Amino acid sequence: MVDDLWVSVGSTNFDNRSFRLNDEANLNVYDRAFAQRQNAIFDDDLQHAKAYDYARWERRPWTEKLAEHGAALLRSQL
Repeated sequence: MVDDLWVSVGSTNFDNRSFRLNDEANLNVYDRAFAQRQNAIFDDDLQHAKAYDYARWERRPWTEKLAEHGAALLRSQL
């Protein structure tokens, strides 16, 4: 959601792989009712989300930390 009128839906990420290698696409929708519905969906998702701060992130399980290090080896491909 960009504002109360414009919603951009798609797979494009702001990284070099998305811009240079991947076939990515976004659909920009300019419709107030659609934007309101997307905002409502986002607000509902936010109600079910967990807040993370640095201290909580530091306490994540060692298995997650190990997975992050493994993923770092594939950084250029992810």
